[in-house]
Formats: sequence, structure tokens, C-alpha cells
Amino acid sequence: MLALVTGASSGIGLQYATQLARDYHCDLLLVSNQEQELNQVAADLAAQYGVRTIARYADLSLSDAAEQLHDWCTENKYIVDVLINNAGVFFFNPYCETSMKRINLMLQLHMITVAKLTRLFAEDMIRRELTPDEASQRICGHKRMRGYILNMSSMSAWMAMPGIQTYNATKAFIYNFSKSLWYELKPKNVGITVMAPGAVDTALFGLAPNLRKLAVNLTVSIPPEKLVKRALRDMFRNKKADTPGFLNWLATPLLKHTPDWLVFLAIKYVGKYQK
Repeated sequence: MLALVTGASSGIGLQYATQLARDYHCDLLLVSNQEQELNQVAADLAAQYGVRTIARYADLSLSDAAEQLHDWCTENKYIVDVLINNAGVFFFNPYCETSMKRINLMLQLHMITVAKLTRLFAEDMIRRELTPDEASQRICGHKRMRGYILNMSSMSAWMAMPGIQTYNATKAFIYNFSKSLWYELKPKNVGITVMAPGAVDTALFGLAPNLRKLAVNLTVSIPPEKLVKRALRDMFRNKKADTPGFLNWLATPLLKHTPDWLVFLAIKYVGKYQK
């Protein structure tokens, strides 16, 4: 199988690439806007796990990035069996103090490119006929499907939280978009899964190291390797959606009813805990 992973040069994307190569023996098509780091990751994974790796430098925030990537795959006859839409950005900022460039970047990267990549590669997967050997293959105890798509949302999809208003809105789009598509794609033997984790223990959110450690100990935050292991298992089992962590699962319904006083309190204090 060939797995396309966006944002593959670091963080969660690097974990997806590593575990797909190590645990599922997938060949990798790695996409990132960090060209030097991406080439190094591709070389390291190929050497360590004996899989074929292809590095593709691309800025997925461009309006036609999805079409360009898909066209390039078609021209090079790369048949993508697994699509991991992982690339993302995060910033905490009042909306009217955020530049139009940064707003456009997040909207394009989280929504437009994800929607287009899903559309283009899902159509290819639907048209694909599995060979008898592929059809008999079992992954995570389940029969292999024609293709797999994994989209990354967030618990913030249920939060009305100033400062991350664009981020949580785009994650809500990804969540509902993916769950709706699950019903369309399942009868066509193509799987789509959306992950909605709480905090993930990476540098993306800019938390101080001591707070990152505390969040992990309280299981509010999850290490990237644990998140990815669970996400890949969910994907290959064609689970519709998942929110890791019992406390996160328990808190999800409450997020929709957060009292205003608590939101204002969060606005007051959250900024000073960031680097």
C-alpha cells in the first residue's frame, strides 16, 4: 500500500509516517512545506524500515494545491491507498488583530485543501478494483477496503473559544464533513475516519514544558505516538470518529454549554501560559 501523509516532516505527521512504515509496511508519499526536513525524514524512514519513500515539497495552503498534488500523482502513476490529511497550523490571537494572510492560510489549509484532497483521492479509490490477494488481505482484523482516508479534527470543534475562533471553526468543518462522508463512502468500500483529540503533546500549542507534562499526566493531553497508534487502528477498522481519552470523551458534551463567565476567565488567563 502507498500512504500519502501531509505535514509529514515533523510532529504528528512524522508519527503517522513512522508507524505506517514500521507497523503496516506501507510505502510513503510524504508531503510538507519544510523541504530539507522532509527529505531527511524520507531518507531516514526508507533506510530504517525498508519501504519506498517519496518526498514531495508543497505549500498546501495555496488555492490549487490539492489539484496540483493529485495531478502530479496521476502523472507519476502513484496509486494512493491511504490518505492522511494531517497538515495544520495553530495560533491564538484576537480575530480583528489577525492578518488576512494568516486567516486565509488556516481556512485554505484546514478546509479547502482537505475537502479537495478528499474529493480527488476518494474518487480514485472508489474506481479501484482490488486484486484477489488484496481483497483477501486483513488489516487490524478487518478485510482490506479499496482505500482509507483519515482527517484530523479536534475537541475544539465543540468550543466557542475566543482567540482560536478560526481554528475551532475549521476543525468543526472537518469533523462534520468527514462524518457525513462516512455514510457516502462506506457502501463503496472506502473508509473515512475523523479524529478529534484534545490537546496533543507537541509544540504546536506553545505551552510551557511543565504544563505539557502536567497535561499528559492528567490524560488531558495525549502523546503523539499514542494518538497515531489509535488513529491508524481506527482508520483500518473504518471507525467513523474518535476522541481519545476518557476525560476528553466525558467533557465533550459539556463544551457545548460552557458558561460565559468561564469563557471570559479563559480569555484572561490562557495567553500568559503560552511561550
